[in-house]
Amino acid sequence: MINWVLKKFDELTAPELYAMLRLRTEVFVVEQNCVFQDMDNKDQHCYHLLGWKGDLLAAYTRIVPAGISYADAPSIGRVVTSPQARGSGLGRLLMEKSIQELFGLYGASPIKIGAQLYLKNFYESLGFQQSSDIYDEDGIDHIEMTRQTYIH
Repeated sequence: MINWVLKKFDELTAPELYAMLRLRTEVFVVEQNCVFQDMDNKDQHCYHLLGWKGDLLAAYTRIVPAGISYADAPSIGRVVTSPQARGSGLGRLLMEKSIQELFGLYGASPIKIGAQLYLKNFYESLGFQQSSDIYDEDGIDHIEMTRQTYIH
């Protein structure tokens, strides 16, 4: 059972913020061996969806308003599941919950994401479609993907 918590940046407690940054670093920097500046001054403008399994932060996304990552659409970023919680469909549940929360915050608008290329099929299964050429971001192939408001 996952306990979902959605908060603005200023509402996060110090332990929540620490867990969020620790999980992002554990996966994006250490596991994926990618040296990059995770704290990019976007967090302060976003909502943060935290999925807790007991004391473990098992899943996380940041929900980004339009005008921060993309001028014309809100976005879901920093999509991450804990290595200790993988293999149970949590990534799909996380994205479905993130889409639901984004629509609740900003209405049923298109959503744009910057996806790691190897996850293209996963995001397509959630209604996203490739909307850019492949580009390199911090040494990892990415594509921009867009999801319209309707469900396929």
